[in-house]
Amino acid sequence: MRFSHFNFNVLDLERSLKFYDESLGLKPVKEKVAEDGTYKLIYLGDGKTDFTLELTWLKDRTEPYNLGECEFHLAFTTDKYDEVYQKHKDMGIVIFENEKMGIYFIVDPDGYWIEILPANRF
Repeated sequence: MRFSHFNFNVLDLERSLKFYDESLGLKPVKEKVAEDGTYKLIYLGDGKTDFTLELTWLKDRTEPYNLGECEFHLAFTTDKYDEVYQKHKDMGIVIFENEKMGIYFIVDPDGYWIEILPANRF
């Protein structure tokens, strides 16, 4: 057994693809499109690991997804923590900072939280 991917459902696929590319450098590595066009699955990769983030887009979905209390998140590590932090601050996507722990969270266009931590943190 090994990890494969994690899924986020998105309302605007193009907006989400742009967000993940600009904020985290994630690029599409594979996709699946329903023959009848009712859904698309786009898998994003970091170019360094085999782990992917699956973005699921449903054609008929118009209402935002209910994320509850958002007590789940995806996490990324970086060797360029200060540089990435400033980039995310400039983008206006930092939603929560925990200076004591040395981490922060950004939020994607659909409200999903993503933790950013220094590579040497854990």
